[in-house]
Amino acid sequence: MEQLNRIELRGNVGNVRLSSVGDSQVARFSLATNFIYKGREGDAVIETTWHNIVAWSGKGMPDLNKIDKGTPLYVCGRLRSSKFTGSDGAEKQIYEVVANKIAFETPSPMQCGL
Repeated sequence: MEQLNRIELRGNVGNVRLSSVGDSQVARFSLATNFIYKGREGDAVIETTWHNIVAWSGKGMPDLNKIDKGTPLYVCGRLRSSKFTGSDGAEKQIYEVVANKIAFETPSPMQCGL
């Protein structure tokens, strides 16, 4: 059986941190995705999920300097978990998407509130 670890997301960028590692550039940013469903009263409920994204410059990547807060993006990559010990001494686990492709999206009228 072939194993698969792939995630595709389309959402809007939150916070962005750019840094250089050797000759490469790395962007760490959050991406918000929304899931809309009807609540018990029949009203629309928007559930927002924030994803941590790590993107390295190179093949399949746009200019990482153009990623700003609010930018609509498509991200394709793999899910990675990491464990570390926090400053309080407790062991913590985080999940992040290591991107291998990023594309800028054109906002749809739904995203603009029209």
